[in-house]
Amino acid sequence: MARALQLAERGLYSTDPNPRVGCVLVRDGVVVGEGWHERAGGPHAEINALQQAGAQAAGATAYVTLEPCSHHGRTPPCSTALIAAGVARVVAAMQDPNPRVAGSGLQALRQAGIDTASGVLGAAAEALNPGFVKRMRTGLPWVRCKLAMSLDGRTAMASGESQWITGPDARLDVHRLRARASAILTGIDTVLADDPALTVRLEEPAETAVRQPLRVVLDSRLRMPAAARLLGLPGETLLLTGVTQLEQHARLARAGVTLATLPLQAGRLDLAAVLRHLGELELNEIHVEAGATLCGALLRAGLLDELVVYMAPHLMGDAARGLFSLPGLEHMAQRLNLRVTDIRAVGDDWRITSTVSDAVKGESKE
Repeated sequence: MARALQLAERGLYSTDPNPRVGCVLVRDGVVVGEGWHERAGGPHAEINALQQAGAQAAGATAYVTLEPCSHHGRTPPCSTALIAAGVARVVAAMQDPNPRVAGSGLQALRQAGIDTASGVLGAAAEALNPGFVKRMRTGLPWVRCKLAMSLDGRTAMASGESQWITGPDARLDVHRLRARASAILTGIDTVLADDPALTVRLEEPAETAVRQPLRVVLDSRLRMPAAARLLGLPGETLLLTGVTQLEQHARLARAGVTLATLPLQAGRLDLAAVLRHLGELELNEIHVEAGATLCGALLRAGLLDELVVYMAPHLMGDAARGLFSLPGLEHMAQRLNLRVTDIRAVGDDWRITSTVSDAVKGESKE
């Protein structure tokens, strides 16, 4: 199963909105076929492994990181293909959370006389697809917020100057995070202040063909300039606004922007409605690159799942800007606790990954 997980990771940048899945076929202790899901609409991992194995698939054990599908989507059911190939046993790392499958794939295999098992390295399999799993279970995408700060927790000088806090290795690492995301989300204030590109720019030959994630801009009052840099770059841009007048939409529609109108709360977009809308668009992982106001609002609303903070070894002083705008935090008892899941050096900087606890999410929603 560990090898199947390695194969699944090869689809890290390309399978969206489908999950990343790997499959290994073993017969008499020898690997006879391997495969992974390479991109949406293409053959699933099991099909690629079966094609490689050919006749040797008969009597083999299939190790697959996600329960084989049992429904017709863009491709035929993998469970049917495994049955037709004469596979003797199927071991799945986890049950498919998709309600259209949800155990029916394994059930179909058992009804055909194939031995099945599940739960082998299940946590690792789920960690490979946090967005797909969450969207299937809740209808909402996984929201990852990326931030860069100095050793004293500052993200920009008082003037707004922020290029560059981190070094080139950390910035390249951010592009890998962008590449795995379904969408990159920011606010209109960041667009107006920084005129960002919000594209994936990877130099490694094996990674240069990755798709450009959807760019999502929250712009409640429709202030997006038609000359914004991101509108002229490869990839699509979705602008979410509270403005309903279609004549105001037309200006940006002519620039190639897709617009959607969502409800406002106190003059700002309802962030829960934003994420529901993105889930309906089958977006699995949302990568947030925004300022302290939007990042703080997402955190206060209990809508962040993961924080990735790059910490650079320098000091910017107490006049510089902080990570989050969190008004109302005045006492130690009000602290928001995170669970650090990974700390590692990236060039001269440190990358700290943490998840937002259920307790914080619950408190934020009260």
